[in-house]
Amino acid sequence: MAREQFGVCAEPNLHSYYLLFNVLDNKNDYVRQTLAKLPQMFVDYQEQFSESNLNTVIAIGAAYWDEFYPQAKPAGLRPFSAMQRDDRIAPANNVDLYIEIRSDRADVNHIVSTRVCEMLNSSVELVEQVKGFRYLDGRDLTGFVDGTENPKGPHKREVALVKSEEQPLFASGSYLHIQRYRHNMELWQTLETKQQEDVYGRTKRDDIEYASADKADTAHTKRANLKDDQGNSLELVRQSMPYGHMKVQGLFFVSYCNNPNNFELILNSMINGDSEGNFDHILKYTQAETGAAFFAPSIDFIENLAPASE
Repeated sequence: MAREQFGVCAEPNLHSYYLLFNVLDNKNDYVRQTLAKLPQMFVDYQEQFSESNLNTVIAIGAAYWDEFYPQAKPAGLRPFSAMQRDDRIAPANNVDLYIEIRSDRADVNHIVSTRVCEMLNSSVELVEQVKGFRYLDGRDLTGFVDGTENPKGPHKREVALVKSEEQPLFASGSYLHIQRYRHNMELWQTLETKQQEDVYGRTKRDDIEYASADKADTAHTKRANLKDDQGNSLELVRQSMPYGHMKVQGLFFVSYCNNPNNFELILNSMINGDSEGNFDHILKYTQAETGAAFFAPSIDFIENLAPASE
């Protein structure tokens, strides 16, 4: 049975390091061989720093996949679909490799991230690096709990991971989407607490969702919590974390799912809204500055990359 990558379904950590790379020309073989070595390197650091709860993910960009592994492709894997409606924008970026490193120690994340960059060496260009951190009891910098609707227990794996009977080669892999949001904290802080709660459709202090009748059609919980035609919730496993400093603050959004459709439908509901034009009003106070789509294969798939490239 294929082994999923540790970071996809793991519990939240205190610190994160998100690394985004583009592969240089004629370096595909070197990259495949290097990625095949990373899972064991991660295990070595997990044992060395066992108290840090190190979790990691390696993912391949949708636009890069055919070049990276031309033999086969995950069904449904496609580049991030940019969206724009009025002043609401979800931009798209082509990123070849995504490596997510999370633990309860920022220094361990730095050590592991440094080693990843050393191993990939001059085969890649580091196009973005973002350090995330846990804020209070798992809240976004807006003050609201983030990921309240995340699936719990064994159901998390059902939501996040591709089933073996559906795609045997890509079993235990996951479709990954990322967006780096930048918050307008100055504007957000002009709202009274009740106004902020109305934007979310949830209480701030106690994290209690409004009753449906009390929830505006523009509330975040209304626009982001969707159901399919059979009444089943369109779920995602979120591993997002706040990031920033005194000048720039926001959320590095990360979602995993056994299909790419759930994320796209939710994002469309937030930006384009419903037939009456009700969009997610949280987008008045935050702006996505990046967006990219990936597939995170199983550990077995990654470890088998080296022989396949020889």
